Amino acid sequence: MRIAGEYLVPVPQERAYAVLQDPVILGKSMPGCDALERIGEHEYHMKMKMVLASISGLFDGKVRIGDLTPHSSFRLTVEGTGKIGFMKGDGLLTLTPAAGGTRVEYDGTVEVGGTIAAVGQRLLDATARMIIKRFFEKLVSLAPASENAVPLVPLK
Repeated sequence: MRIAGEYLVPVPQERAYAVLQDPVILGKSMPGCDALERIGEHEYHMKMKMVLASISGLFDGKVRIGDLTPHSSFRLTVEGTGKIGFMKGDGLLTLTPAAGGTRVEYDGTVEVGGTIAAVGQRLLDATARMIIKRFFEKLVSLAPASENAVPLVPLK
């Protein structure tokens, strides 16, 4: 499944870039993330609880940050496995200055398999969008904004 969109994050571009790679903020921003521990440079071990319709389970996996172009883009890869299946997400995040903060565009793919994939494409798509929205909402609440900042705005 392909995912793409953009959000306006009400912090300067350099701050947005740093916040989006901060393991403490990432761990607190990813819905269902119970633990995010560094295991290498730009690589983290993750424990996450996933709830989708009547299916729920724990996932054990990794988060990797790569293809870094300071202050303008990077790739975020999340993958995990659990009793209810597997999930893998890979996306490029591109940051550009915008009025009121930084425009963060994301473009990537999400794959799921096992029991979790049985819920259907439409529900998976809606759930992915909800998780992304919650991620950005929490991220913004954890990133100190300037006094002139505007609220988080989904642009697409």
